[in-house]
Amino acid sequence: MLSQVERGETSPTLHVASRIAGGLELRLSQLLRLDEDGAVTIVRGGERRKGPASVDGHAYEVLTPPLPGQRAELSMHSLSPGAVTGGPGDPPMHEPGSRETALLQSGQVTLHCDGAQHLLQTGDCVTFDADLPHHFENDGPQEAVLLAVVSAGLRRS
Repeated sequence: MLSQVERGETSPTLHVASRIAGGLELRLSQLLRLDEDGAVTIVRGGERRKGPASVDGHAYEVLTPPLPGQRAELSMHSLSPGAVTGGPGDPPMHEPGSRETALLQSGQVTLHCDGAQHLLQTGDCVTFDADLPHHFENDGPQEAVLLAVVSAGLRRS
């Protein structure tokens, strides 16, 4: 059936399309890409999706657009001295199989991940399994800014 749909020989019923989406672990809207307008989407500086007002010294903005089927999200985080991520109002734990890559643009933070601690300084980049318990802590004397990319991975089953 998939092969016939790809070649344009048939159009699946809504029920079949829903089953295909489920088999690919997608929502139906992701499979059909219902709200895409084109190949290029720009998020202007003033259009970024902001997290709640600074939660205990942690503020963040999502820099990527909310497109269906998008498998990665880029965000920018600012941490005041002593602030940590993962508190009330912060994004929830990431979905199973996801990975996170973070680039520390300025300052110093400690990544606490699955019981281990990793000191990061300006310019350092780290990648880890984002479905593990984790948070960043600014233990330095100045504000820290990091860019984080969370990508959905293959499901572990």
